[in-house]
Order: sequence, then C-alpha cells, then structure tokens
Amino acid sequence: MSQKFSLQQRLLTRTLGGVLIVWVATAAYVWFEAQHEIDELLDAHLAQSAALLVVQQSATPEDDEPLLEAPTLHKYAHRVAYQVFDENRLVMHSPNVGHAPMAQHTQGFETVTLADGKSWRIFAAPGRDRDVQVYVAERVDSRDEILRAVMLGFLRPLTFVLPLLLMGLWWNVRSGLQPLQRLRQVLLNRDTQTLTPVSLPDTPQEVQPMLDALNDLLQRLAQRMQTERRFTADAAHELRTPIAAIRAQAQVALTSESHDQVRQQALQDTLAGCDRASRVVEQLLTLARVEGPQDMISEPFRLDQLAQQIMADLTPEALRRHQTLELLAPDALQVNGQSTLWQILLRNLIDNALRYSPEGATVRIQAHRADAQHVVVTVQDGGPGLSSEDKARLGERFFRVLGTSATGSGLGWSIVRHIATLQHIQVELGQSQALGGLQVTLRYPQH
Repeated sequence: MSQKFSLQQRLLTRTLGGVLIVWVATAAYVWFEAQHEIDELLDAHLAQSAALLVVQQSATPEDDEPLLEAPTLHKYAHRVAYQVFDENRLVMHSPNVGHAPMAQHTQGFETVTLADGKSWRIFAAPGRDRDVQVYVAERVDSRDEILRAVMLGFLRPLTFVLPLLLMGLWWNVRSGLQPLQRLRQVLLNRDTQTLTPVSLPDTPQEVQPMLDALNDLLQRLAQRMQTERRFTADAAHELRTPIAAIRAQAQVALTSESHDQVRQQALQDTLAGCDRASRVVEQLLTLARVEGPQDMISEPFRLDQLAQQIMADLTPEALRRHQTLELLAPDALQVNGQSTLWQILLRNLIDNALRYSPEGATVRIQAHRADAQHVVVTVQDGGPGLSSEDKARLGERFFRVLGTSATGSGLGWSIVRHIATLQHIQVELGQSQALGGLQVTLRYPQH
C-alpha cells in the first residue's frame, strides 16, 4: 500500500526542493564566476608587479650590483615569489625561490610545480632590450583559499536563512490551504438532506472553480432528489384511483351471488382497472428513465423501419376500434440520434392519436427530409383536436383533456416534451387539414 502525502506536504516538498535546486545552481554559478574573476584579478596583479620590476631593473642596470634578496614583510609573503635576471644573471629574488628560473618560457602565464611541491601561477615578462627577465609567481592554493572564503561568505547566510525559509513556506502553505479546510469543515457540519449551494467568504480564485463544480453537483443532486420525490408522489396519486376501483369491483363480484351478468361486468371492470394501473406504472417508469442520466451517443437508424415496428405493435388496439394506421415515408429514411428515445417518443404520439380518435378514424404518420439539415415527422389524427387553453397546458403531468372518453395517465405528453428537449426536437401543434384532428409536427436537426 503506497503512502499518501497530503497536499500541504507536497507543496512544501516541491517548493523546498525547488529552492534547494535554485540555491545549488546559484552557488555553482557564483563559484565558477568568482573563480574566473579572482584568476583574472590576481593574474592582472602578477602582470602589473612584473612590469614594475622590469621598469625598476631597467632603470638601474649596474653589472656590479650585488644579488638582492627581498625581506619577508607579510605573513602571506611566502605564497608570492619573484625573480629578476639581468643578462641571465639573477640580481633579485624572493627568499622562497632558488636561483634557477621558475619557468622555461620567457613571456606570458604558466602554471608549474616548483621544488617545494606546490603549484604556482607564474607570469614571465622580458625587458625592453631583452636583457632583463622577470618572473612573478603566486601559489595556486592561495587563490583557492580566497575562493573558499568568498563562497563561505556567500553560503553561510543562506544556510542560516534556510530554516527560516522553511518555516515561512510552511506558514504560507498552511494559511493558503485554509479555504480548503474551511470547505471541509462546512461539508462535515452539513446535514445529509441539505443540498443548498455552499458559500465561503473570501474564496480564492484557485478554489472558486472547485466550489462552483461542487455547487453544480449539489444542484443536480437536488434536482434528482426532487424528481424521485415527484415520481413517488405521482405514482401514489395516480395509482390510488385504479386500485380503489379494482377493490370496489372485486367487492361487487364477491357480494353478487346470483347475478352472473353483474359479476361478469365487475370482473371486466377489474381487468380494465388493472390495465390502467399497469399503464400508469409503465408510463411512470418510462418518464423516470428519460428524466435520468442519458447516454447521448447518437447512432444512425432507419426512421421508417422504427415507425413500422411501432405501428405493428399498436395495430391490435387499432383493429379493435376499427381504426386505420397509415405511414407515408420514403424507404431508407436514415437519421442520426438515439433510436430508443425516438421509439418512446413516436409510440406515445401514435398511442395518444389512437386514444383520442373515434372509432373508424385514421391516424396518419408522415416522415420526410425537409432539407439537408432537418427531418420532419407529422402525426395526424381524426379526433376533436385541442383548444388554445389545452395546448398551453399540454405536457403537464396528469393533465387530461376534459370532455373526452379516452383513458390515460396524462403522462404521455410529459414524456414527449422531455425527449424532445433531450434530442433538440422542435414540436409544433396544429390542426390536421386532411383528418380534422390534432397534428403534431416534429422538426429534427441533422448535423
């Protein structure tokens, strides 16, 4: 099982790691730059000292001048050496070098190891007439000591500051994560039934998108719970009437001892009540399914074949009432969409048309491609049609048109409206010029 790090630990680790990387990179850069500058500076000093010695010796070219050995005047004098030759005769030198020339070359810089076993940086400079030769040298380790002193002066304050930096980072990260801690506390203190939006004062810009997403989730959960509550209430309300009717007819059948006709009618009414209750349950379940989360992946399907299948399923009910189902659609009318939702949509429209049409009436379904971007489907019936007031209320749950003998749950149009919204279908209601009843027109965009 892998160890899980908190967000605070990750921020501290990564920030401190970044600081250390920058620190090391800066130290390396300062090291190389300081080394280069020190070498340049001290080389310049060596060259300048050699030039002074050349000038001094040229100004006093006495052949009988005795050999001069410079005194030691400073504690670091042993780290600096020089030699002056006049016509190959050593006339001046420091006490820490012998009589042999320190370098083989006569001009420029050279790093060599002398008899003392130390590395020396040597600058050689000849005189104007080539009779004077000067060597000025400096131990290399003295340069290293200077460089170390410079680096210690640079790094020592950073070393002392690092713990303070760590404490500052810890405090800043902890304070920066306080909005998340407050959000956590608010959610812990919330009741499970509370789905109102969460509000935090002084919400940072980085936390606001997460808070907005959380509130959006709470809103969708609230809508879902409201849908479930409404479904439960609708089911209880709508099933109460057919169940009560079934119970009453069953009591009539039980109490009827000799009237076979009364008992037969009661049993038929009981079956009708069962059919109505079953239809209500089916419609409620269908509505709950289409109102739930949908997989909006479109796929090609044959709209004409789908309509033919639905008409075949509803044909027995149409024949019972001597009604005619007509389909006017070109062959191979292919569209892109969700065939399951389209099946529910067309079934409800055709079923409503049959229910509200009188016996012997015709229900006509037409489908065609209006243009490259739209498919138009119309369902016409020979019923009484709808008034303007009824059209305005069509789609309300359990709304049924008064003055008709048709039975139904009043949920069909709620299903139609919801599917039309999901599939971006434009629904228009009008009067059928051919059949005289209601005409429902569906305009479906094709992308």
